[in-house]
Order: sequence, then structure tokens, then C-alpha cells
Amino acid sequence: MLLLHNNQYSFKKWQLHHCHQLTTVSVLTFAAEVRISTILNGTVLYVIASDICGNLADTMDTKHDKEDPVSMGIIASYMPSYWLFTLVRFFIGASVGGTMVIGFVIVMEFVGTKYRDTLSALYQTPFNLGHMLLPLFGYYFRNYKDFQLAISIPVLLLLSYIFFIPETPRWLIAMKRTDEACKIVERVAKINNRPTDTLKEDINKYQELLERNTLKKGNILDLFKTPNLRKNILAMSFNWLSCSYCFYGVSQYIGQLSGNIFINVLASASVTLLGTLCSIPLMKVIGRRTILIVFNFVCAVCLFILALLPQGAISVVCASIGVVSSFIVFVVVYLYCTELFPTVVRNAALGFSSMMARIGSMVAPFVIALDATAVWLPPVFFAVVPLIAGFVAFLLPETKGCELMTTIEEGEKFGKKNKT
Repeated sequence: MLLLHNNQYSFKKWQLHHCHQLTTVSVLTFAAEVRISTILNGTVLYVIASDICGNLADTMDTKHDKEDPVSMGIIASYMPSYWLFTLVRFFIGASVGGTMVIGFVIVMEFVGTKYRDTLSALYQTPFNLGHMLLPLFGYYFRNYKDFQLAISIPVLLLLSYIFFIPETPRWLIAMKRTDEACKIVERVAKINNRPTDTLKEDINKYQELLERNTLKKGNILDLFKTPNLRKNILAMSFNWLSCSYCFYGVSQYIGQLSGNIFINVLASASVTLLGTLCSIPLMKVIGRRTILIVFNFVCAVCLFILALLPQGAISVVCASIGVVSSFIVFVVVYLYCTELFPTVVRNAALGFSSMMARIGSMVAPFVIALDATAVWLPPVFFAVVPLIAGFVAFLLPETKGCELMTTIEEGEKFGKKNKT
């Protein structure tokens, strides 16, 4: 029973639901105020940690970033207290956040322009499959320690990446490790039956050009100095915030709807995989901006309808459509942001947009908590943001079929020239 004393909440008697046996709530001595710290553990710390990893990615060895999730996930399952568990989860957030960003960069630096949209979407499929497996692990491992350990052990496979996945040639060249870059590019060229006669000469010329232009590299402030780049980064980053806010928020909200929590989460995860696969032909046919506009509106409509529906199977279906719509936008904005901004500020644009996405996912759990006030509040709050994002997307130029830009001047002209 929850009592109110001097404007503070306290628990006089615990009434816990034991269908999941030992959970973090029942074991780690949570009180009412600890719910806030739980939300912060999964959001604010993740924002800080993932941004740190993203900023260090340009100077640190990229293929070793997967070691920490392996060790930290296993260690977390043996933590005896909530705050120790929180501390370890902080480091998990740091390593996983860095892994997601760096992994995408590695894929994009290895793949050519022809397959960029396809690979950027397929990159998300392991995330979808992991999401689908989560309720399965949760069903068979009801004890939270067993669950944490069970989802961490398979990650041991990532250690093999240290031996099988090479560093990207672009990173090696930037670090002046030209000989290593030549060996990797030569091996890739032979696999793809490409000539290697002038390979080393071309790489040396590229490195010389890179060194001459080092001082011309932009930063996050350059994104806001010119009007069209400023418009593009604000519109793009808001769409990142929107899709992250809706995807993570509604995915968690589905677990609170009536029915079996495991089936609800599995249904939500399954449709995101379908959305990922559907995004590939969509990007090839209708372009990036149109996808953002259409699926932001679809997401908003579904969530407004969800607010009017009683809890049941139909509400789960409606919420799942909202989730898959927001995830399609999520898949597209990764590539869209890469194409929209020139090379000298591309990393800054991705970093700023990623930070906005983390803010969206940070706010989402607090919105879910509004169901204690009124059950219709969370869906409405989740619906408003993608509705606005859909209109904001009209400000963005289309990048489908366009070559990547290099300079800020090109980026500024591109925004004006392609405005529709």
C-alpha cells in the first residue's frame, strides 16, 4: 500500500506480482522513488556513455569495442545490490552504445554506393532478431540473474570479431597506418576481382590529400553557421529524436498492455523485422524524405487510435504498427543523415543526431509512467511528436541517387538546389 507523508511517497506494505519470480524490482529493494533512478539508469547514463564512445571512435581501435559488453553483461548478473547493478549497467550502456555507432560506421566504410541503402537496412536485422529473442529468454529464465546471464553468454561470440574483422582502411589511413590499409584493400580487391596494380599509389595520394585538408575539417558549430545546413541539422535531429522516442517508448509500453507480456513483446519485435526488410525496397523506390513523412504520420495516427481503444488484442496490433512505423524511420534516418551532410561535418551531424535520439529514448520511460494518471496519456504524448516530425520532414531535401558531398559549400548549395 502506498501512503503519502509530508509530500513524500513511502511503502507500508509490498504487494508484488510473482509471475516472473525474482525480478530486479522484487530483489533489489526498490521503493517508489527508485523507479526514477531505474529510468535514469537505462537512459541518462546511456546517453552520456554512448556519446563518449562515439566521440572516441575516430581515435581508438574500432574492432575491440565489443569486448566490454561481453564481460560487463556477465558481471552484472552477479551484482548483489541495486547500486552495484546500476554501476555495471552504466558500463554496459557505454560499450553497447559505442558498439552500435561504430559497427554502423564500419559497415558504411566498407560498402560501396550501390549497396549502401541495402546494407544500412540489413545492419539493423540483428537488432530485430535480438529483440525477438528477448521474450523467449524472459520466458525460460524468470530469475533476473539467470536472465541477465543468459542474454550475456551468447555475446561471447563477438570476441571472435577481434580475429576475423579487419579495421577499416579509412581509419587506418587516418591513423597513418598506410601499409595495413593497403593489405586490407588489396585483399578486398582480390575477392571482388578488382585490379590492384595502382592500389598503393592511389592510397598514398589519398593520404596526402587527407593530410593537406586536415585543417579544413569541420565541427558541430559549422552545422549551425549557414542557413540551409542549420535547417537540415535541426530537422534531421528532430526526426532522430522522434523515432527513438516512439520506438523505445511504445516498445516498452506494449509490455504493459493487457494480455501475455511475452507474446506482446514478441509481436512488437517481429513486426520491426518486417519493417526493416520493407525499408529496403522503399528506399530504392520512393526516397528518404517521403518515407519519413509517410511513416511518421502513420505512427502518429496509430498511436492516437491506441489512446481511444480499450486494452486488448487490437490495441497490441495498433501499438505494433506504431512501433514498426517508427523503426522504419529509424532505419532510414541513419542513411539519410549520412547522405545529407558533407564529409567535413558528417561525423558531427551523426553525433548530434545520435545525441538527440538518446534524449528521445531518455524521455520515453517518463512518458510511460503517465499511465498511473490516465491510461490514454502515454499514447497521446507518443503520437504528438511523430506528427510534428512528419511536418518537419518537409523541410529536408531528398538525397536518393545523390553523390556524397565533401565541403560545407556543397552542403549549403545542396540544401537550396534540391529544396522542393
